[in-house]
Parts: sequence; C-alpha cells; structure tokens
Amino acid sequence: MKVTELVKKAYQALEDKKAEDIHVLDIRQISILADYFIIASGANKNQIQAMIDNVEEELGKCGCHPRQVEGYDTAGWILMDYGDIIIHVFSEEDRLFYDLERIWRDGKLVDINSITS
Repeated sequence: MKVTELVKKAYQALEDKKAEDIHVLDIRQISILADYFIIASGANKNQIQAMIDNVEEELGKCGCHPRQVEGYDTAGWILMDYGDIIIHVFSEEDRLFYDLERIWRDGKLVDINSITS
C-alpha cells in the first residue's frame, strides 16, 4: 500500500474518534526521519488512547503495524512510528507546549483532500 493511502487511512481513523485540529505535514524535503508527520489533539486521556487504538486497528487491517509506540500510558504525547509516517497525538496542553508545527514549519502543510493515491 502506498504511503499516501496510509496517511489517508490514519487521518480518517483519527477523525473517526473525533481528533481535533489534525495536521498532515509533508517533511520529505527537510528530513530523513519520515515522509509525513500527522499531528492531532484529543480532549482527554481516554479519547487520545481511543484515537491511537483506532489508528493501530485500521492500519493493521492493511498489514501495517507500528515499529514503536511511545507515551501510551500517560497519553500526554503519544508517538506512533510507522516508518514513512510518524503520528503524534497530544493532549491540548502538551500540543501547545511542544508546538511541533512551529518546530517543523519548513514542512509543507498538506490538505488531506489533495493527496492522490
């Protein structure tokens, strides 16, 4: 499955669990870490964990499993590493504090509807 299809599936899985302020950053031109960052927020620990569980389930159906998941128990900032895609799900407070969009501002903000498979 193409990375862009996985980005769309992850985005939809987050959206299905009412993720807030989902941003997709194309970082291919500025980093070798990954091709895309997906950044989203949740209102509380239970919602954030449900968002992560849904992403893992939906991408797992495609045979794609995270290399690593960090921060699940505390759910302030959960990082899911899928190789070409890194998903960051924050509490609202931690997202403001870490401000990844500012740190990675050289990445291109992607409109999910413009991604072609």
